[in-house]
Amino acid sequence: MAKKVVLVVEYNGSEYKGWQAQKFGVPSVQENLEKALAVIANHPVKVVCAGRTDSGVHASAQVVHFETKVERNERAWTIGVNTYLPTDITVVAARNVTDDFHARFSALSRRYRYVIYSSAFCPAILAKGVTWTYKTLDVEAMKEAAKVFLGTHDFSSFRAIGCQANTPIRTILNFDVQQLGQYIVLDVRANAFLHHMIRNFAGVLMSIGAGEKPVSWAKQTLEAKDRTKGGITAPPTGLYFVDAQYPDVFNVPKRPLGPHFLPYVDEPSYELPS
Repeated sequence: MAKKVVLVVEYNGSEYKGWQAQKFGVPSVQENLEKALAVIANHPVKVVCAGRTDSGVHASAQVVHFETKVERNERAWTIGVNTYLPTDITVVAARNVTDDFHARFSALSRRYRYVIYSSAFCPAILAKGVTWTYKTLDVEAMKEAAKVFLGTHDFSSFRAIGCQANTPIRTILNFDVQQLGQYIVLDVRANAFLHHMIRNFAGVLMSIGAGEKPVSWAKQTLEAKDRTKGGITAPPTGLYFVDAQYPDVFNVPKRPLGPHFLPYVDEPSYELPS
């Protein structure tokens, strides 16, 4: 009888054309993970993730599930699998789950962090792990502008032209902007996201933070419901999938919020606007 296993996976997406397995010769996170799991399981394995990431995007806690008929312990699905993975992909947790669990459809929300590095000089370390700007950003202006995105809206102005989602309606559950030393972190949790949605948020907020646009531009862009009225799409280098929330009954492993180079900060409390 097949069993279902959930994994939490961390990866540096710099060398991959996104999460999803593609045609032969195109490097993806999914393909590498499935190959490593197949060695330990001794049969082909297909995995499903909580949220697919684009080319160059990272994850500190991607959640995936797969089915297998073999008996393996947690050590085999973590340390054993990691033996066959490249060094920029790591399984950090594993657990058996019930048959009704689904990494994508059981998720209540997904959470990303977009990390901006504000400095006169481009960083040599983490050059592909942050989005660098030489401009001084007004974090309070960015924080004020981000408030307009909270709640349920038509986010057509923030979806990629080629986005294939059936609807542009999404619910932003929290949107926090924090300064941690030279890092400025956009922390966003939603029921689901559109293609390039967070990178387009970042493009708008960075323009506002740099004083190139007023705070009110965020609301104007949202209400336009037109991608051509928005700002630039910010680079993928600073974007991290950091959490997926599930009902407690599934007992999905939890990890500290990443990426791990950021200092720990107390979790703020969030409340949807009435």
